[in-house]
Amino acid sequence: MHRHVGHSAGERTWRVLRAALFVTLAYIVLLVVAGIRAHSLALLSEAGHNLSDFFALLLSLFAVYLESRPPSSTATYGYHRAGVLAALVNAVSLVAVSFFIFYEAFRRLQNPQQVHAGVMIGVAAAGVIMNGVIALLLYRSGRDVNIRSAFLHEIGDTLSTAAVIAGGWAILATGQSWIDSALSVGIGALILWSGFGIVRETLNILLEGTPRGIKLERLETAIRAIEGVNDVHDLHVWSIGSETRALSCHIAIADIPPSVSERILRDVKDRLHQSFRIDHTTIQFEHAECEVAHGCVIPVGEEHHHSR
Repeated sequence: MHRHVGHSAGERTWRVLRAALFVTLAYIVLLVVAGIRAHSLALLSEAGHNLSDFFALLLSLFAVYLESRPPSSTATYGYHRAGVLAALVNAVSLVAVSFFIFYEAFRRLQNPQQVHAGVMIGVAAAGVIMNGVIALLLYRSGRDVNIRSAFLHEIGDTLSTAAVIAGGWAILATGQSWIDSALSVGIGALILWSGFGIVRETLNILLEGTPRGIKLERLETAIRAIEGVNDVHDLHVWSIGSETRALSCHIAIADIPPSVSERILRDVKDRLHQSFRIDHTTIQFEHAECEVAHGCVIPVGEEHHHSR
């Protein structure tokens, strides 16, 4: 994969994500081997959780690469949806992993196995250190939402690994091996919650729903409040990628020259950028009243001004 990340912040982010990928993969192998040797379903579940983190880091790295690619004649908005599709596939796989963990936990509760708590504690302690260091590096590398999502994955993994340590101590203190299966159920629930959240968000983007955090009524009110705007209708807002939003609408203004309407257009774009982080806009100005608000059927012969 050839990368085009030109600036130093992008290069630093690329290096951090790549290093985190290799370290996480090595830890997954350690968890699987230790989980099998210690007969610990919690460690194996933690391997599944770390696998979700691995894919989250991989998606973040892929997104950094895609974001550096310019739009083309065949992909006029760039390649933001590729990352969304990959996230959807990843999320569905997380849901499948969580149900597998639930099945194995139920099976273990029916037929308990002796768990080596000492191995659990040692491996989990290494995981807390590893995930904590990765989270710190991600926190320092940038505030981009892509990086923040990977950072939150690592924080969640650090907490769940710490829970494995607590479970190991509880097994040592009580001798009750069922605690291992109970821990794995908790880890599986965490994976399931994260997976469903990603599925919901990606489907909303792919179905071009209103972006999360945006209220259409508030958006319309903000546009109407701009001086020179008489009416707003045929308003649509959607996401191209996880952080790339687009908007189209019709705005009624007075019958004024284009040189004067340019100020209104600039004010509308500034308000959309500052208040809603919307930068891709298609705004049609018109001074004739629409016969139909949605679809905006303009009487033949009436003038209207179109601006992007």
